[in-house]
Amino acid sequence: MATTPDRCTAASDSIGLTDLPEGTVARVIRVSPGCAGAPHELSKRLAELGFLPGERVRVVGRGWFAREPLAVRIGTGTFALRLYEAACVQVCPEPAPTA
Repeated sequence: MATTPDRCTAASDSIGLTDLPEGTVARVIRVSPGCAGAPHELSKRLAELGFLPGERVRVVGRGWFAREPLAVRIGTGTFALRLYEAACVQVCPEPAPTA
């Protein structure tokens, strides 16, 4: 598991996975249990899929009209998440690589 970038040590620097632009690489900061009315078991399920602090994540696609589901790549897997599921995941976008 990788470490979180220094620039996102404060919670105010993180964004929700739903706000991450398509194709941008980010690191998971935390998964909030019971957020947005989601069941408390959701954070456990997301952790079992690999949504753990420090893991790299990237939104690879969105459903109709840029809504749900979100196709999210984490590790070697790609998962479809509903918006309320993705809203529970806080991430820190990584800086774009320089040439």
